[in-house]
Amino acid sequence: MLWSDPEDEPTKELRETQEMLRRAGLVLALAMFVVMVMIVLGAL
Repeated sequence: MLWSDPEDEPTKELRETQEMLRRAGLVLALAMFVVMVMIVLGAL
């Protein structure tokens, strides 16, 4: 890293992307949970 590099602060674009990925991950986890519950209930 060069001395002239800016502070280690993520850009607005990067922050938005990370937020979107986090949200997508949560939605995916929730969807997987719902599908597993449906499979378990269907197997009963």
